Amino acid sequence: MADLKKKDGILTYAYLLLYIALSSGQIFFNKWVLSSKEINFPYPLGLTLLHMIFSSVVCFVLTKILKIMKVEEGMTPEIYATSVVPIGAMFAMTLWLGNTAYLYISVAFAQMLKAIMPVAVFVLGVAAGLEVMSYRMLLIMSVISLGVLVASYGEININWVGVVYQMGGVVGEALRLIFMEIFVKRKGLKLNPISVMYYVSPFSALCLFLPWIFLEKSKMDDHGPWNFPPVLLILNCLCTFALNLSVFLVITHTSALTIRVAGVVKDWVVVLLSAILFADTKLTIINLCGYGIAIAGVAAYNNFKLKKEASRDPSDASDHDESSQRQQSQLLPTR
Repeated sequence: MADLKKKDGILTYAYLLLYIALSSGQIFFNKWVLSSKEINFPYPLGLTLLHMIFSSVVCFVLTKILKIMKVEEGMTPEIYATSVVPIGAMFAMTLWLGNTAYLYISVAFAQMLKAIMPVAVFVLGVAAGLEVMSYRMLLIMSVISLGVLVASYGEININWVGVVYQMGGVVGEALRLIFMEIFVKRKGLKLNPISVMYYVSPFSALCLFLPWIFLEKSKMDDHGPWNFPPVLLILNCLCTFALNLSVFLVITHTSALTIRVAGVVKDWVVVLLSAILFADTKLTIINLCGYGIAIAGVAAYNNFKLKKEASRDPSDASDHDESSQRQQSQLLPTR
């Protein structure tokens, strides 16, 4: 029994390290592909579109042809129209704007701005009636906001266009999480992350395809034949899908909160490594202090959520399963 527990513990840590490595690596990979000084594929909309098309195809192959994974049943046209459509649109918006931000701001600063995510989710959750305002939560949100403001104040080469894109991505992700909350609570459909990707990716690809035609296709045509390295682009898409699978493995063997904590570790890894890997990253003491404050607020937020979940009646298995499933569905990574 002890050996079995030890083996499970080692496996869990291996999955966590895999997630941190893939998540961090994907962020750097996207920056590398988009950067004019590296691969020079300055088309974030096109890159995100490739990710969604690739995910759609791979999900279909894995679930319908090879049948390695199973898609949860219960999807209806009404649920698809009222839930999958808005989730897919927000998912597309999040990835598009988030990747576009890398053209204007450093990876480290983008990660610092992402720390504001719990604030956006909480505010929108209160507006939608999914969260309850309290003095404790107001204090936590204030700490996170203060930390992000301090980190922004310490940014040397701040580009407000990039900030707007990144914050737009944060709002899109917050809306996606709110829609996921409504999706599970009010529609009663429980989906694992693979099922979510199976249903969401095709519509996200459609949402990205239409603006890509008007915003980026002509620019790509002006450069003549699309002589971009296909192997690198396919590898980038493969890494994105592998990241989604790593999230599935982590939440299957641990919990949603564990991957949130791992996400905090990943964010620090990204911030510090970006200062080494990219010339456009200039970290200051104010940057790091502000980000430290924000992360402290995020940690307090995660702790509050953990205690809230722990306070639920353990005998109410259906509520526990619904909460666990809702957390799993929400945790598809957005880089």
